[in-house]
Amino acid sequence: MSIFSIGLSGLNAAQNALNTTGNNISNVYTPGYNRELTLLGERAGGGGVTVNDIQRQFDSFVASQLNRANSETSALSSYVTQVSQIDDLLADQQAGLAPLMQDMFSAFEDLVSAPSDPAARQGVIGTADTLSAQFRAFDEYLNDMQSGVNQQVREEISLINNTAEQIANLNREISLAKAKHGEAPNTLLNQRDQLVADLNERIDVELSVQQSGTYNLSIGNGQPIVAGSRSFGLEAISSASDPARTVVGYRDSANNLVELDQDKITGGTLGGLISFRSEALDKTQNQLGQLAVSLSSAINEQHRAGIDLNGETGGDMFAVAEPRLVSNANNSGSAVLDAAFGDPSALAATDYTLKVTDAANGEFEITRLDNGERFTATLDANGELSFGGVVVSVDDTAALADGDSFELQPVRGAAGSMENLISDTAAIAASASGSSGDNENALALQQLQEKVLVGGSATFSGAYAIMVSDVGSYTSIAQVNLEAREGLSEQLTALQQSESGVNLDEEAANLIRFQQYYQANAKVIQTASTVLDEILSLR
Repeated sequence: MSIFSIGLSGLNAAQNALNTTGNNISNVYTPGYNRELTLLGERAGGGGVTVNDIQRQFDSFVASQLNRANSETSALSSYVTQVSQIDDLLADQQAGLAPLMQDMFSAFEDLVSAPSDPAARQGVIGTADTLSAQFRAFDEYLNDMQSGVNQQVREEISLINNTAEQIANLNREISLAKAKHGEAPNTLLNQRDQLVADLNERIDVELSVQQSGTYNLSIGNGQPIVAGSRSFGLEAISSASDPARTVVGYRDSANNLVELDQDKITGGTLGGLISFRSEALDKTQNQLGQLAVSLSSAINEQHRAGIDLNGETGGDMFAVAEPRLVSNANNSGSAVLDAAFGDPSALAATDYTLKVTDAANGEFEITRLDNGERFTATLDANGELSFGGVVVSVDDTAALADGDSFELQPVRGAAGSMENLISDTAAIAASASGSSGDNENALALQQLQEKVLVGGSATFSGAYAIMVSDVGSYTSIAQVNLEAREGLSEQLTALQQSESGVNLDEEAANLIRFQQYYQANAKVIQTASTVLDEILSLR
């Protein structure tokens, strides 16, 4: 092989190496870019050099670990952002419910001291108005958060679908490039890996690399969202068990729209939102409702035991909503279930699922949704079920069908309807006997403050303290976990950058090295030309 060919091969290699270095430098801040190396080899037959490959420095194992860590970090970040809002709301000493409940019982205490005093009676009405208004305000805030989560779930699903479609398109482009050129451009591979990383920040996905190099992605229990050049979109749908809740739907192989198991949707912003809703938001709203119903029921019961200034039996002081019961949209039976409060002190801060297991005998499997506890209950002779402080009735037992399910929300949203019913000072039943100076019922109302009437285990102030503590615990634990995950993400990012990132100092040194390499090969060609000229001149 001539010295000219050897020199030209060196020039070509040097040019490729310089181009690679320049590309690395220009993409130093490009998200998802992986540093490239020019791999050289001795040319077949001896003499000269050849460019074997422009290899991108990508470690699939490190990328997978980083994606998983970032998915968990994103989920926790979403969770902390949401739960911190509830924590700030409940922990506010001025705007919280604790001082307002104390004001309510202080007003009862003033009434004990002066049961006929209009000012004392007006004080009771004023604090009842304020307390019930704050219960409604808190519940409205939590309802707004529920609506906000629904909207964010829809937005995340839209972003997930868009990213999955882009990955499927890149799968197709990469396959075409391989078929045409024998290999895919590094640019397309970088773009696909970056999209996979972006997708993991939305939802935890399982990546499967096929022998052809195609990426397949799945979520949950293995539902594919990318298979080769096809993407399978998720859908935001109303839950069959609770139409007010937006959940993730998926079309199965028969094109039926089914609701995914929400517990299986983990990681990423979407997983964080769903976890926050089921773990913290639902529980807080139920605890608030439980407190509202327990407080209202206890005061109402005691107030009805007294006599007002008109000599009449006292009426209810507060109004709250009855339990909510929703039939599953997929039920085959037509029975309608209704619910009412039984023993308010037995109410738990949870929702229930009621599933018909033996329609002929009126048998139900009941599941507590806060802890998963299950038990069996059978309709009595009146067609009723009694459990957890609630009485459930069936309008037509013959219309029940095996497999039918219903969601019972005994106290969810009850605080949103809490309202003071008394506006006339004379209607306050402070007396137990009808004498205007009798304060026995006012005293009994005031003493409710110290009784264990919430869930059979807590006073009113104690129940509120537990609610504040629970939210604070969720917030603290999530924050600690987030900091730990952020640390892991930073470590893996540093490891990934050490392998795939561009080091400007190193690339600057490469520029000088490959420039000298280019100049040396040019000198080889120049020398060959000089020698040839000398030979020709001799001739």
